[in-house]
Amino acid sequence: MREQLDPTIHAPTRLSLVALLAAADEAEFAFVRDHLGVSDSVLSKHASALEAAGYVEIRKGFVGKRARTWLKLTPTGRRAFAAHVAALQRIVAQAGESVLPPQ
Repeated sequence: MREQLDPTIHAPTRLSLVALLAAADEAEFAFVRDHLGVSDSVLSKHASALEAAGYVEIRKGFVGKRARTWLKLTPTGRRAFAAHVAALQRIVAQAGESVLPPQ
């Protein structure tokens, strides 16, 4: 079942990032950074890797005169996240079955 886990998403920071984006249409870079508790460079690195995989869309623009960056999970990213979560659930369920005493 481990082979069903998505290695692009599986890293803890990327998994947290994708989970956060799955709950929103899009999120501002600073909000995501603060929510995940990472630096700008760490978030940028992970967001870029997810963008290269087609999982995240990065949009840049301005609010007034200030540059802003928004992150959005793509439909491909949403499907990959759902499949990854389902694989995790199967692994946990199987582990739970092996540690529960017979009834």
